[in-house]
Formats: sequence, structure tokens, C-alpha cells
Amino acid sequence: MSDDQGTVLSGLSYLEGPRWHSGRIWVSDMYTHQVLSAREDGTDRRVEAEVPGQPSGLGWLPDGRLLIVSMRDRKLLRREPDGTLVTHADLSAMVTGHLNDMVVDARGHAFVGNFGFDLMAGEPLRPANLIRVDPDGTATEVATELWFPNGSVLTSGNVLLVNETFGNRVTAFDVAADGSLSNRRDWATFGEPPTERDLTKALGQVVIAGDGSALDAEGALWIADAVGSRVIRVREGGEILAEIQVGTGVFACALGGADGRTLFVCAAPDFHEEARKNAREATLVSYRVTVAAA
Repeated sequence: MSDDQGTVLSGLSYLEGPRWHSGRIWVSDMYTHQVLSAREDGTDRRVEAEVPGQPSGLGWLPDGRLLIVSMRDRKLLRREPDGTLVTHADLSAMVTGHLNDMVVDARGHAFVGNFGFDLMAGEPLRPANLIRVDPDGTATEVATELWFPNGSVLTSGNVLLVNETFGNRVTAFDVAADGSLSNRRDWATFGEPPTERDLTKALGQVVIAGDGSALDAEGALWIADAVGSRVIRVREGGEILAEIQVGTGVFACALGGADGRTLFVCAAPDFHEEARKNAREATLVSYRVTVAAA
């Protein structure tokens, strides 16, 4: 693995949901309310969508239409071929916090997480659910009692991996053809689930705060550690195989590039809403790694 670092994008507010798609890196800049894309080196930067409700997770339906998580109004949006945004599903009655990250499978089932509580207001920690949105927009609760479900990926073996940011673990589910989940289990554990509900105390119990993640061709998971200023490469069971210290807060990552061996990392000094709204210090940086994307 190489520690070579390059800055792909800079001067942004707070980046989430990076995805490599159609030869470009896509990312949500939450507090400028934009979905952006660029070439691997950051050139030809484009605004792909304006999302007043604050964009986060990104994914694509089988027909190529883009899905965007709109956090604050708790909707999943769909970009039509003419560029207009429409509501794919309104999840506001089904969740207890802002929507967050998402992964979309090959059949068009979108798995959407949420905070479970008001993080920025410092509310007590509460578990959250996971929602599946079918291609026709039908929404179904498919899992509960997840500690801040985040950074979801799907393996080639139809296994859904979900980072639990406050839960010190990555949780796995088998995914059936209809999108139903079964066989819930720990894929990796880094510590015990939280016993504290006070946010500050709960953060003190977090060993690895798994945020965004990316799966590689050997089945290992690159995880952005939101409290560790690093990205780590983890195998099933929890063994850390590699670590890159970024030197600032890191909150999401994606594998891509022409050969699949560029690790894109969303970096910012912290995750505090007011600070990030009022500054343009977020960057998308990249590292070269040995094992390509899954």
C-alpha cells in the first residue's frame, strides 16, 4: 500500500457519500446542499444536483437514475433523465432522526440508515432502524436496534454490511432477491455496545466509530474512523490489516479510479454542524492502495 496522498477537491463544507460511478467520483457536500462529481484527479468538477434538504447517501437504480438521500426532510429523492428531482420515498414517518448513508443493490433496493436521535442538538443516544426502499418507492423497516447505522456496503455474495458508528461493530445481514434481510450477525467487533446514553459519555466508549466504508476485492472493508482521524482496512472478525493516518477528521471513503485502486477519503476538521456550515475546510483526498475495489 502506498501512502501517496493527493487532494482531489477542496474548499468545501462537509463531504459524505463518496461513490465511484461512470468514471467519476461523486460526493455530497452537505452544507452547500450540492451533489458534485469530478474526474479522478478533481478536474471537470460538476454540480449534479441541488438538494435543499441536505444531501448525503448516493446510489443508482438499474436504469441509471440517481438516488439521493435528503437528510433533513427525511426523503429519498430520484433524479430524472431531464435532471429534475422528485420524491422517490418519504420516510419521515418511519425514522427518528435525520436520514444518513445508503446503499443500492443491483435490483434497485435502497437500504437507508438514520441517526435515531438529534446528534447536533446533543440528545441522548438512541438506536435507529434501517429502511429498505423498493424500486417503486415502497418503504419497509427491515432492521431495528442499530446504533447509528452508517457506511453500508453490499458484497458479491448478497451480504449487507452496516457500520454501527456508536456500536463498535459492523453488522451483517443476508439479502434475499426481494430485499428482505435475515441471519443478522456481527461481521466485526471493536468493543462493547454503548452503555451510556449521554452523547459525550457514549463517545468516550467508542473504540472505532465506523462511518463510511468501501469493500475491496479481497473482501476487506476500508472504514473511515470518525473519532480516530484515520481509515482502516478490516477483515471479517475485526482484525485491522492496514491503517492510514489522515491527520484530520475522516468521515467517509470510497474505492475507485481507473484501476479501482484509488481510495477517496472525505476529510474535515470535525463533524460539528455550525463549524462546518461557516467554513470551507472540507477536502476529498486520495491514496493509492494495493487491492482494488470489489
